[in-house]
Amino acid sequence: MNAAEAAAANAADSPENGTAEASATEAIYLSLLSAIMEHRLLAGTKLVEERLCEVTGASRARIRQVFARLAHEKLVTLVPNRGAFIASPTVEEAHQVFQTRQVIEPELAATLARHATPAKVRSLQRHVQEEDAARARGDRAAVIRLSGEFHILLAEMAGNAILEKVIREMVSLTCLIITLYDRPGAPACPEHEHRELIAAIEKRDEGAARAVMREHLEHIEGSLDLTVTEVGAPDFYSIFNKG
Repeated sequence: MNAAEAAAANAADSPENGTAEASATEAIYLSLLSAIMEHRLLAGTKLVEERLCEVTGASRARIRQVFARLAHEKLVTLVPNRGAFIASPTVEEAHQVFQTRQVIEPELAATLARHATPAKVRSLQRHVQEEDAARARGDRAAVIRLSGEFHILLAEMAGNAILEKVIREMVSLTCLIITLYDRPGAPACPEHEHRELIAAIEKRDEGAARAVMREHLEHIEGSLDLTVTEVGAPDFYSIFNKG
């Protein structure tokens, strides 16, 4: 190994280089996650590895690392010999997501109400103002993303890192579910309910915070058409054999 090769190897192994690579990988992950939350990447979309390498300048190995992370979070489906696709949650999976959220989020809201501080309340109010601004300018993508991030912010403030991770995954899955099962004309996240929840938290009313969150999640689920009957593979035999 010559001096130039040795220097390159040392640079690749340096902590600084490792940190830069991790940061670049995180940036790609966050960009894809944001696109999912804003409905710019819809359920079933194929993620073309070569195209992502071209756009981001990242290696195939790094792109595959991001795919693996998203697959672990159930946001991407990896199909052998076909590639990576944005996940398409079934109706049953959609019900399971909301069941999980109903178990966790009302208690998180009550916990936050119990430990509410003026600073946390102000932060929540600023976030809702961002939602209002996005709604006023007709930026639906931003409204969807900010509505989901409101729930993530609540989980962050409640102070349980493990549950925060779960909520992040559930919110992202909910965004996919909305793209698949949204009922036209029904608001997926009623705007006034975020303010009602903040009011309960500001009053440190645990019961009200719990009840508002429970009702809020019911409204989100109720805005979707989850009555679709799952169908299996078509019966081609019956189609072509009518006798």
